[in-house]
Amino acid sequence: MYSSSMLGSPISAPTVKTLYGGSNSGYLRRWRTRMSLDENSRPNLNLIKTVTKLLWGKSLPPQLLISTVRSTWSTAWQLMMSQMAPSDSSGSYTRPASQFRITPTSSNDLSRQNLHLYVGLPCPWAHRTLIVRALKGLEDAIPVSIASPGVDGSWEFRNCPAAHEEEEDKLIPSLDKANGCKTLKEVYNLRRGGYNGRSTVPMLWDVRKNDVVCNESYDIIEFFNSGLNETAQNPELDLSPPSLRKRIDEWNQIIYPKVNNGVYRCGFAQSQEAYDNAVNELFSTLDMVDDHLGKFRYLCGDDLTLADVCLFTTLIRFDLVYNVLFKCTKKKLIEYPNIHGYLRDIYQMPKVARTCNLLGIMDGYYKILFPLNPGGIRPIIPSGCENDVLSAPHNRESLSNLGKEVYV
Repeated sequence: MYSSSMLGSPISAPTVKTLYGGSNSGYLRRWRTRMSLDENSRPNLNLIKTVTKLLWGKSLPPQLLISTVRSTWSTAWQLMMSQMAPSDSSGSYTRPASQFRITPTSSNDLSRQNLHLYVGLPCPWAHRTLIVRALKGLEDAIPVSIASPGVDGSWEFRNCPAAHEEEEDKLIPSLDKANGCKTLKEVYNLRRGGYNGRSTVPMLWDVRKNDVVCNESYDIIEFFNSGLNETAQNPELDLSPPSLRKRIDEWNQIIYPKVNNGVYRCGFAQSQEAYDNAVNELFSTLDMVDDHLGKFRYLCGDDLTLADVCLFTTLIRFDLVYNVLFKCTKKKLIEYPNIHGYLRDIYQMPKVARTCNLLGIMDGYYKILFPLNPGGIRPIIPSGCENDVLSAPHNRESLSNLGKEVYV
């Protein structure tokens, strides 16, 4: 989440301290603002450039200055990463657990008529909920507010008209339609007794009770799949049929730690050993998945399941973000012919493409994850991720394997 969820939770900026709360969040926010290269700071940059030219002309800065700046930046990076991406003693990223869960008991007590979904477009964990909501036809039953990542990594609400032609038919950031709050943290704080934890997406909100129902993405998509059939436009669609649940669970036990969270373990690794372990697991798993998808249309055979939804939201971000920003550089996704065809297959399902705002995804990573991209420059969309390519024929229908046993 984005922060369950780090860029999101399954979480998002140098000062992601604000996602966790704490007395230092205001200081860190001001520090990030001072460090940002916005228009207001450019006169200072020009002054710095003028002074450096006077000091050493076109030569490189003195070695002492370079080593001092490098040491200072390394210390600051360690500080920011420790707040943004907690790690264990080996430097390996450890994702915090979600605090609000849906249980069989709590599900029975939910009012199906008063629910509101909060998401952020960059977050792959929130993206899961948007896809299942769309596939099940729950758009009218579950209204959604789409938050934007602020410069300090917290989630904010602001009206953002489509800035690019590519965004005109996509979901875009919005105001808070349920509570009129300016930030997601304000929404969490509407709970009785307030809230001191991480304000993460996705989050399912009970409008009548003014309380958080759930901020664990998998609980939400299971609930959307089977708990709202009386209000769904596609109640016959079951993304977790009893006959496939064992296989779905087996795939999730592989995909979540090694791919969904695996890309974050690469990007947020704070030691070479942690990175090497994570990247090797990631690509050995992708190799295995590509081989499997050469025989079967979806992970569990001929039917799309929740396991496919969970894998898709990582895959759609892979060449856009993870390959470059998270150092997942061994291969691009487009180099996996079966996985890329599978990606196009799901992307082309009705209403799925609308949930994939590629520019919004890239902005949420490249412009917000300051420790990984200090300049905040967003690269161009890779050619393999352009809509024309994602909309090209995939011919996955030929992989019909009805009656075959699928082994994970």
